[in-house]
Amino acid sequence: MIGTDRIPPLIRRNTMLLASTQALVSACTQLVPTLAAIVIERLLGSMLLAGLGSSVVYVARLLIAFPIGWVMDAFGRKAGLLLGLALLFGGALGVGAAISVRSFPFFLLSLLVFGLGVGAGQQLRTAAADMYLPQRRAEGLGYVLTGAVVGALGGTVLVSVAQLGAPALGADPVALAWLFAPLVILPSMALVLLVRPDPRTIAADLPRFYTGYRPSAEREEVMIAAGAGLAAWLRHYPLLVAFLSMFAAQGVMAMLMALTPLVMSHQGQALTMISIAVSLHVIGMYALSVPLGRLTDRIGRRVVILLGLGVAGIGAVLVPITPEYWVATLGLVLVGVGWSCVNVAVTALIADTVPVIERGRAIGVVDSAGGLASVALPLLGGPLVQGLGPMSLAALALLLVAAPGVLALRLGEPIPGEYAHALPA
Repeated sequence: MIGTDRIPPLIRRNTMLLASTQALVSACTQLVPTLAAIVIERLLGSMLLAGLGSSVVYVARLLIAFPIGWVMDAFGRKAGLLLGLALLFGGALGVGAAISVRSFPFFLLSLLVFGLGVGAGQQLRTAAADMYLPQRRAEGLGYVLTGAVVGALGGTVLVSVAQLGAPALGADPVALAWLFAPLVILPSMALVLLVRPDPRTIAADLPRFYTGYRPSAEREEVMIAAGAGLAAWLRHYPLLVAFLSMFAAQGVMAMLMALTPLVMSHQGQALTMISIAVSLHVIGMYALSVPLGRLTDRIGRRVVILLGLGVAGIGAVLVPITPEYWVATLGLVLVGVGWSCVNVAVTALIADTVPVIERGRAIGVVDSAGGLASVALPLLGGPLVQGLGPMSLAALALLLVAAPGVLALRLGEPIPGEYAHALPA
């Protein structure tokens, strides 16, 4: 018999499969912050639209966030993840081909397809949260997200292998990195197929998998009624804090990651060094996921959201304050850690308050909020840097994290995962 204080073997197995998938997907998706701005400057001869690559990806994430949540809710978590991986596969091939033939329109179209796959891949955390009890939900989420740390190292390897192999193959190293990505995506599809049963099935009947577990009345009372819909979610104060916090954290991170690699390139940094900076940022995003998850379960979602917004603000100041490579890289790492705090806590909060049959769509809404910020802020960042200098990014970032921080201070959470706010009528 499995008690509620232990993770059942089946859950551990599925967690390992999802974490491995997260690792492979992360290795591919970090090609965007590492290389997109460099490709755009090559193809257009100007840095004015340097943030366009990241914005295209985030437009795609915005477009797919709610639809892929609907697919996850209607057909299961595995169906949505496999669809996303198929989009990643086709998009990566297209981007590599577009760079080879120097076609900017084809590059944008392929990057849009790739971005749809990136957006669908964000639902890995929904599958993770589904499989764990409320008191260990953020911890379980952390296990899966930690897989991206391996992916961060894999992304650097992908770029380095492409750079080393390009002369022998007579290929552009940037194009080759994208063409190698499908070789990483295929195994991730096999891993998703091995996940059994579907995490949605586990979430719908947790007592079946955790012997002795019975949901408490207090836990049930914080859950919004099924069918309440988006308007009710936006009226519920905990969810409003969640959506706005992710808007700020994701927007700050996207803005800095869209432009910092290009600035480093202008400073003469090699592609490998730029990739190392991006990889360290990704490590910051995911390496602390398990301890942050445990912290979130222990001290509450509210405190960790506030911690994340503060750390992201500090990192955003460090990135542009000096041209020193390692100071800027430290800033990127802190922005990643701050995002991780917000991501883990917000995802747990949504799983606390939204029923299983609508959880994918609720995660889609929070991803839409992050996607909206990530579309606008990189596009705004390019003209800001060109007109006012890099420190303007820091000022904007501090304003962004301050607003949801004030709201989070008023979030009532007497016990982790339980909220002192009336449910919307």
